[in-house]
Amino acid sequence: MADKNLPKDVLKAVNKKSGKPITEGAVKKIASGVTPKTLKSDAELRRLIKQVSAMAKIPVTEQTVNEIISVVKKNGTNLGSMEQLMKAMLKK
Repeated sequence: MADKNLPKDVLKAVNKKSGKPITEGAVKKIASGVTPKTLKSDAELRRLIKQVSAMAKIPVTEQTVNEIISVVKKNGTNLGSMEQLMKAMLKK
């Protein structure tokens, strides 16, 4: 079972890694527009990744965007795979 503090831990890790403050409210605003359709469409995923990149003020290369899309498409959207994706992306 996933840790219920994971979202806050991820937000802290992103803030620490980026050196730029990202609020929980900003994340919720983007997340509120995410639907299952978003995660199945390359174009929608690309748009979501660009939104998050802009919010974090961290440029994302086209290669990284393609890697994220590939992982999401391959592993689906369960919390475990999202956790792995976040951990992998924080290492970059």
